[in-house]
Amino acid sequence: MPYSRPRIAIDFDGVIHKYSNGWQNGEIYDEPIEDAFETILRLYIDGFDISIFTARTELEPIRTWWNKWYNIKFPKSEIFPIDITNIKPPAIAYVDDRGITFTNWEECYDSLSETKTEEKP
Repeated sequence: MPYSRPRIAIDFDGVIHKYSNGWQNGEIYDEPIEDAFETILRLYIDGFDISIFTARTELEPIRTWWNKWYNIKFPKSEIFPIDITNIKPPAIAYVDDRGITFTNWEECYDSLSETKTEEKP
């Protein structure tokens, strides 16, 4: 998908999909995180292209889940174009529940060391 506007890449599990029980054999079992769809739509309306990125290998289940919930949230709206990928896309920002902002290696190491005991499912 060619990028014509600034792109924001948003992680799927834990940012859009609630993912409350962690990895469950690839099943997409949960509802969206509160305000995820509304905020993503606002970003698109405000002039950003949207990529949903994932570490999952199967992308079609994500598209099916997205379309289902989009139609529940906005039943009379046309679905705006989104890119769903498992390859990190070029973007001006990445939204990820497990990301660490890099400033320098010392701070990166400290942040990673702190998260060692706070590991998510």
